[in-house]
Amino acid sequence: MAGAALATILHAGAALSAAGDPARGEVVFQKCYACHSVVPGETGLPGPNLAGVVGRRVASEPGFDYSPALVALAEEGGRIWTEAALDAFLREPEEVAPGTAMSFVGLSDAAERADVIAFLKQTR
Repeated sequence: MAGAALATILHAGAALSAAGDPARGEVVFQKCYACHSVVPGETGLPGPNLAGVVGRRVASEPGFDYSPALVALAEEGGRIWTEAALDAFLREPEEVAPGTAMSFVGLSDAAERADVIAFLKQTR
C-alpha cells in the first residue's frame, strides 16, 4: 500500500503551498470530463461524481462501484479527500492507490493540481 510519508500526507490535511485559481482549474478539469462530472447527482460515467469531493471520505460516492484499490485506501483509517490528499492523488494516482482502475497518469504540474483542487472546492 502507500508508504508512510504518503499516509501522513493523506491524514494531515495540510494546506497546499499555493492557492489555485478555480477558473484555470475548470480548464484543466477538461481532461477529467470524459470520466467525471461535477454536476451534483449526475451518474453513469466511468468515474465517480466529484461534486463536493473536497472533504468527502474516499470511495464514498453513493451508488458508485469503486475499484478495490480505492476501497482499500478508504479503509485505511477513514481517509478523507483533503486538499493535500487530492494533490498527492492527482500527481500520481497509481502511487497513492496501487491498482486503481483510473487510467489517468496524473498531473505533474503543481500549479495545475492546485487550480483543479480550487475548482473542485467550488463544486457542491
